[in-house]
Amino acid sequence: MRFDVITLFPELFAPFLQHGINRRAFESGLVDVHLWNPRDFAEGNYRRVDDRPFGGGPGMVMMAEPLWQCLQAVRAERAEPEDARAPLLLFSPIGDALNHTSVERWS
Repeated sequence: MRFDVITLFPELFAPFLQHGINRRAFESGLVDVHLWNPRDFAEGNYRRVDDRPFGGGPGMVMMAEPLWQCLQAVRAERAEPEDARAPLLLFSPIGDALNHTSVERWS
């Protein structure tokens, strides 16, 4: 089973892949995890992936371009036919709450 994870902090996933049952599944080939960093697809010297909200207000928002280019790279590497594409989950603070029922639905 292959998992492609887009994250700004790929180093946080290393402990999960190096210990316990997760490590055994990863080493035996049952689980294949690919970590993708949107910063690798950002432009400029600082590889920025966030910007101020266009409507104003506090905080920062993820820029669409690096995320889109990263997603396109994932899909290109997977090279799946259109009708066999894996589900794409994008988490957002304005979406539904992630709970056990929604996780069961996606499994």
